[in-house]
Amino acid sequence: MLDYIVVGLGLSGVAISRNLEKRNKQFVVFEDSSQRSSLVAGGLFNPVILKRFTLAWNAHEHMKTAIPFYKEMEEHLQAKIVYPIEIYRKFYSAEEQNNWFAAADKPLLAEFLDTNLVKKINACIPSEFSFGRVRQTGIVDTDVLLNEYRNYLNKEGKIKFERFEYNKLQIKPDSVEYNGISAKQIIFCEGFGMQQNPFFNYLPLRGNKGEYLTIYSEELQLQEAVKSSVFIIPLGNNLYKVGATYNSKDKDPRPSKEARHELEEKLLKLISCKYEVLDQSAGIRPASNDRKPIVGRHPKHQNLYCCNGFGSRGILVSPMISAQLIELIEDQIPLPAEIDLHRFNKKHFPA
Repeated sequence: MLDYIVVGLGLSGVAISRNLEKRNKQFVVFEDSSQRSSLVAGGLFNPVILKRFTLAWNAHEHMKTAIPFYKEMEEHLQAKIVYPIEIYRKFYSAEEQNNWFAAADKPLLAEFLDTNLVKKINACIPSEFSFGRVRQTGIVDTDVLLNEYRNYLNKEGKIKFERFEYNKLQIKPDSVEYNGISAKQIIFCEGFGMQQNPFFNYLPLRGNKGEYLTIYSEELQLQEAVKSSVFIIPLGNNLYKVGATYNSKDKDPRPSKEARHELEEKLLKLISCKYEVLDQSAGIRPASNDRKPIVGRHPKHQNLYCCNGFGSRGILVSPMISAQLIELIEDQIPLPAEIDLHRFNKKHFPA
C-alpha cells in the first residue's frame, strides 16, 4: 500500500510531492495537463502589491520558505530554475512617488522598497516621474520546474499521465483505492479543476482568467522587469512576457482576442519601440472568495485532502502552504484557521 495518491502536478502538486519525498513517503501522482495556470504564470516572486504599495499576504514568511524551496529543487533536478531579477515600478505622478516613500517608511515594507528613485532604466520606457525598485525579487522558471519534475517522477515510476476519474475512487475507513492502487491518503491539487471534483466542489473556488503575450523586440533591450498597468518580464534573446489580465467572468481556457487587445493597448502606452507578438497563453487561476488558500481535510472523509486556491501568487505561497498540509497529516499540527477549508463548511458543505 502506498502512503499517498496526489492528483495534479502544478505548483501545489510539485510542493506536496517534494515534501512527501523528503519524508520518504511512497506516492503516485496523476497528471493530465488539463490545468495550465501554473504553466502560464509570469513566474515572478515579488512580496509587494505594486498597485497599492502594500505587502502581499504573509509575504515575509512565504519568502523565507519559497526561495530556499526552489533553490533546493534546482539541486534536486540539476536544472536552473531561479533567476534574480530587479523589478521597477513606473510612477505616473508625484502623488505616486509620495505614496511609495510613505510605504517604504513602514517596518514590514522597508526592506523591499528602495527609496533611491531611478530616473531612467531604458530608452524605450520613458517616465516623467521616475521608477521605484523592489528588492529581493526574481523569476522562477515554471516551465523548467514542472517539466523537469514530471520527467524525474516518470523515471522514478511515480507519475501516471492520465485523467483521474472520481467515480472510480473507493473510500474506506483507513485508506482509498483507485484502479487497483491502494493508499492511506489522497491529496487533490487540481487548481481550477477542483470545480469538477465531487468531493470538494462545494468549496467557493472562483476562477480568475489570466492571459499573457510573448513578444519579440530587438529595440527594447530590457534587462529588468517593469510594472506599469502591465508587467514586462525579460525572457532572454529579445523575448519578453507581457501580462497579465484578470478576468473573473471568462472561464474559457483558450486565449481571447479581447485580452490581446487589452494587453497591446497597455503595452503601447508603456514602450516606444517596435515589437512583434509571437504567442498568447491563458490559464484559469484558482482563487477563493476571501483570497486565501483552501487547504485541509474533507469534513466527512478523513483520508481526503485538498491543497488549492493560491490565486495569482502561487509561486510564493505554494511551498509553505503545502508543507503545512503535510504537517497536518503526518504530525497532527493544526492548519492556521485562515487557510483551513473548514472555515467554509458551515455555510457551504451540504448537511
